[in-house]
Amino acid sequence: MMNGRMHSIETFGTVDGPGIRFILFLQGCALQCQYCHNPDTWETNEGKLITVDEIVKEIKPYLSYYRSSGGGITVSGGEPTLQAPFVAELFTELKKQFNLHTALDSSGFNDYDKISYLLDVTDLILLDLKIINREKHIALTSQPNDRILNSARWLSDHGKPMWIRHVLVPGITDAEEDLRELGQMLATLKTVEKFEILPYHQMGVYKWEALGKQYPLEGVPSPTAEEVARAYDIIEQARQEALQ
Repeated sequence: MMNGRMHSIETFGTVDGPGIRFILFLQGCALQCQYCHNPDTWETNEGKLITVDEIVKEIKPYLSYYRSSGGGITVSGGEPTLQAPFVAELFTELKKQFNLHTALDSSGFNDYDKISYLLDVTDLILLDLKIINREKHIALTSQPNDRILNSARWLSDHGKPMWIRHVLVPGITDAEEDLRELGQMLATLKTVEKFEILPYHQMGVYKWEALGKQYPLEGVPSPTAEEVARAYDIIEQARQEALQ
């Protein structure tokens, strides 16, 4: 039985998928998002080594909550697909023992056709689309978004349910042209069950400071409710126009 590298766990998550969920945060990420609230997950060789059996034992005491609420397990990070063999083994075991709903919280920065065995035992993908413009994506995350957009298309083409999430950062991801591009992209995806705007927040700043890293978005405010509503309107209008 293989090991995984874990950052942390949350036993009563309510925002990363339907129902009450066990959230497993894995170590390692290829992106370095400027607003990341878990920069301590970036390094692939850190974290605690864990086995599938250990996670199964952690989940068992809370099964009644997950089942009664229509919840399950979400594996996040970092980037969970960097440990695809471990996550696939975990999901397979949880399906076998408990028939538990499984979800991945992923940036999409992977070749999904190469990890289709993991997607075969995944019920839902929470896919983060940060910004559609390639150059702006590089500036925001240190990486281009070609793989991410290909992942979104792969999931759609293969009938995989997904929730699309977009972090709204004032002055960075809220330009009208970028929001319209996102709406147009959403119109091409056939399996999106939910779209969410996640307002940018500063709750992870202390982690950057603890790691001795300079926080790149110092002074950037959280969006107002009006700004979030505006973004929803622009994205939905562009999506509807693209569908016509």
